[in-house]
Order: sequence, then C-alpha cells, then structure tokens
Amino acid sequence: MSKTTKVPDRNEVPATDKWDLTSLFKTDDEWEKALASIEPMAEELSQYKDKLGESKEKLLEALTKYAKLWQTAEIVENYASLQHNADEGDQDAVNKEGRAQMAVVKASSLLSFFDSEITAIDDDKLKEWISTPEYKDYKIYIEKLLHLKPYILSEKEERLLALQAEASETAYKTFSILENLELDFGTINVNGEEIPLTQSSWSQFLKNPDRNVRKAAYERFYGVFEKHENTLASLYAGSVNQDIFETRARGYNSSLEHALYSNKVPVEVYRNLIDTVHKNFDTLHRYYRIFKKALGTEDLRHYDVYMPFTKDIETHTSYDEAVEICRKALAPLGKEYTDTLCDGLLNGWVDRYENKGKRSGAFSSGCFTGYPYILLNYKEDVIRDVFTMAHEGGHSMHSWYSSRNNPFMCYNYTIFEAEVASTFNEELVYQYLLKNAKTDDEKKYYLSMRAGDILATLHRQTMFAEYELKAHELVESGTPLSADVLRGIYRDLLEQYFGEEMTFESNSDMEGLRIPHFYSAFYVYKYATGISAAMALADRVTNGGVAEREDYFKFLKSGGSRYPIESLKVAGVDMSKTEPIQKALDRFKDIVDELEKLV
Repeated sequence: MSKTTKVPDRNEVPATDKWDLTSLFKTDDEWEKALASIEPMAEELSQYKDKLGESKEKLLEALTKYAKLWQTAEIVENYASLQHNADEGDQDAVNKEGRAQMAVVKASSLLSFFDSEITAIDDDKLKEWISTPEYKDYKIYIEKLLHLKPYILSEKEERLLALQAEASETAYKTFSILENLELDFGTINVNGEEIPLTQSSWSQFLKNPDRNVRKAAYERFYGVFEKHENTLASLYAGSVNQDIFETRARGYNSSLEHALYSNKVPVEVYRNLIDTVHKNFDTLHRYYRIFKKALGTEDLRHYDVYMPFTKDIETHTSYDEAVEICRKALAPLGKEYTDTLCDGLLNGWVDRYENKGKRSGAFSSGCFTGYPYILLNYKEDVIRDVFTMAHEGGHSMHSWYSSRNNPFMCYNYTIFEAEVASTFNEELVYQYLLKNAKTDDEKKYYLSMRAGDILATLHRQTMFAEYELKAHELVESGTPLSADVLRGIYRDLLEQYFGEEMTFESNSDMEGLRIPHFYSAFYVYKYATGISAAMALADRVTNGGVAEREDYFKFLKSGGSRYPIESLKVAGVDMSKTEPIQKALDRFKDIVDELEKLV
C-alpha cells in the first residue's frame, strides 16, 4: 500500500527527502531578521500618506519601497507556511506562520491607503506617468489597479478589511487542523495487515482490487466525517458568509462576479462551463454503464469508481524513475525545461513522502525569490503519483519562468492560468506512457486512466464548481446553510452527474464537506477550464513546430503581465468561448467509444 506501513514522524524523514528551504533563508535567525524588518518598512511607507500624488518621482520612490516590502513579506510567509505544511503539529512552525501573518496584517493595515490613494490620482496624469521608462516595473500593476478602481474603498474602509484579514482565515485553518491533525481514521485490514487509513492513503484504498477493502475504507472514512457534520457545515458556512461579506462590502453584484472580476473573466465563462458539461451528460452516464459492465458488479457503488476501468497492472516506480519519466515525456518542451525541472525535483525543490502531521495531497508554492517548492506525498506503487509529480512540476516551472521574465509587481500569474501549465504536463505524461505501453492490457489501462483523469478534472471539478455556486447563491438570496441543506445540494448533484447506474451510501454526500478547495471560493472551476486549455495546447505543441512551442513559452513567461484570457490567446487557445470545453468533452467521448469496444 505504501513505501512503509508506518507513517514516520517528521524528524525521522531523511534530509534528502525534504525540501531545502535555504533558497529562502539560510537559517531561522535570517528569517527572524526579515520578519522584524516588515513593520519598520511599513511604518516608513506610511509616511507617504497623502503624498503619493505630489509627483511622479514621489510615487515611484514609494512604489520601489512598496515592492521591497512585499517581496520580503512573501518569502517570510512562504518559509513559515512550508514548515507548517510539512508538520501541522509542529508548534514552532505554527508560531512562525502566525507571527508572519500578523506582521503582514499589520503592514496591510498601515498601508491601507496605498491603492486607494493611487487610484485617486487623476487618470490622465497617472497614465502619463506610467508611460515613461522609469515606471516599467510598475506599469502593469497600476493598470490593474485602475481596472479595480470601481471597487476600491476609502482608506478607512480598506483599513478595516485589512485588519480582519487574519480572522477571515479562521474557518479554513480550523477545518485544516480538524481534517489533517485531529480526525483519526484508524486502520484497514488488508491481507491480514493493519494499514493506516489517512488523508494521503485514502485514494490507494479506493483503488484496491478487493471490493471489501474499498467498502471498509469508504465507510470508515465518511463515517468519521459524518460524526462531525455540523462542525464541518458550520465551518464551510462561515467561509461562504465571509465571501459574501467582502462581496457586499466592495459593492459587487455577486460573490461569483467578485471572484472573477479582478482577472477579467466574464461570469459567462463559469456558467457556460457548467451548461456545456450538462449538455454532454449522455457520454458521462454511458461511461458509468460501461464501467459497471467492466467491473462485473450487479450494482455500482461510489467506492468503485476510482478503480481502473480495466484490470490493474502492477507498477512500482521509484521517485528517481518517476523523475526520468517526466524528463522523457516532457521532451517536446526542450532540454532547458526538462533539465531545470528534473534538477529541481532531485535537488531541494520537493518534500517527497508522507509523514505524521504533513498536509495531505500536493501543491506547488513558488515565490519571486527562491525555489518553486513542491509538496508531495509520493507512493512508489501508485502510478497516479507520477502524474502528480508532473502536474506540480508544471506549476513550479510556470513560476520559474514567470519570476525570471517579469518584475516582482507583475510576476505572479493567476490560478486560471496555473492549471493549464500543470495539466499540460499531465497530458504529455499520458501520451508518453500510452505510446510506450508494452502490452494491450497496459494500453487499456492508460486509456482508462486518461478517461478517469478527464472525468475527475473536467466533470468532477465542474460539479464542485456548481456546488459552490449553489451554496453562495442560497446565502445571497437569504437562505442560511446547514448540514442538511449542504448535504441536500451535494446529493442532488451526485445523482445528476453519476446518473442512474450509481448506488450511493447514506453518507456519500459528506464528500461536499471535506474538500479543502471550497475554502478558496470559485477556485475549482479553473481545473476544468485548465484541462480543456491544456489538452488543446498539448495537441498544438506536439503536432506543431518551433512556432507553436514558442507560443506556449510566451504564455509561461507572461506571469501576471496579461489577463489570463489574453495570456492563453497568445498561447493559441481562446477560453472566452465554449469550443475548448466542447473539444475536451469530445476527446472524452472518443476514449469512451474506444473503451466500449474493448469491453
């Protein structure tokens, strides 16, 4: 089931398996000095209040100091956050992260006047100033401020919002502690051995060929969550209420508009995604009918659907071997890309394996300064984890190119774009493994895996997106959220998306209360748009030439210099239209057709 049946403590993990945080700070003492510098820098900047519009020289001077402050704050927060995510039970790391956040909140409060004072400068004058060469590092930042100008509040109002920023994270922080640290899922008996059931090992149990093991893990997992259903519902309702408070405070029409406006993503993109997926339910439901036939079961249960469509193939891929698969699969992107990524994967970018208290799942966390770090919980006998490595590597390489081709104030790309670079890499790994399959069974396995990937990233994330939208719209219309309300919304969506073939358990709808991403509202739809864009771009790059590859690198290098829809247009795909979504769904249909013939 895993590299070892015992989940090690953090201090038992070899240094070679941990990330090397010295690219941020060599020692904790360096971090302490940087942390201590944040407040004085903010206080110095606060002296510019009511002076930013005096001259273009005065504003430029302030912006230079402003960028230095937030660049320091970024690495201070990231260093502390990475230590905390590696072991949520490490009280020193908890203390570091808390102190870093408090410093950032205080700095934000002291500088709450900054954006509103810039936007108060006469538009024509401001546009004239930023057109000069000395403003090249700040031009895009100010142009984006002008886009947000209708929703930037007065200095006092901005200060109040800044002061409550830390408190606004309470719901998510409490959820994370409960889920990753305090819930005990016990063990599951597998062939006479008691294997720990954890957030990380959960997905492995659902792929176990023994249906009794899958059922036991599923019932135990959701049974534990169900015991805390009211707490979980209250936490998520608190997060939704916070979203709506900020929406109304700034004057947006809806929380959806609020979430999309800053990136110039029309709300129609979100709604069209849901509508397009609904229009293609026939193929999705046919997939589950074929899946049921392939498994040979009289009834299809929710704990069955993460099984391979065809019989399992035994895999064992060491971490180093996974890196080499990524190197070969991503070869169409060129040697600079693969050498940089693989060197990072092997030398300090990655925290590789599970340990007690470590955050579940995986993520990439890149700064303008330092390595673009990756958290994994890698398992050698889970081929999916090779895809996860490539996925997070895509994020990190996006960060690597962005930070090297843009000034600090506009280097950071949006989440909308981020999921393109990551799923692009997954698509190339899939193509490589399918092409190099040695047997028909292996080929069938990868086909079924890709169908599952598209389903999980396009269909499933769209279902999540629809759930978020319904929850927020209920509160916006005056209906409070409770465990019964939230579970009712989620069960209805499960039945719509899975169709008549699926038999759900009484607590299957608890899934909607255990997803961490829901605490970052209207985030998950970007996985669905991301895989659609990524599949289109992967086809364009692998079937194209130098020009198509360079278009893709223009996208990676854009960072935050363009709005996401425009950035992807440069790469060669227009996400303002439904065409990329439909093409991805058509690709899913083609795979389902092929699998139906095989079955």
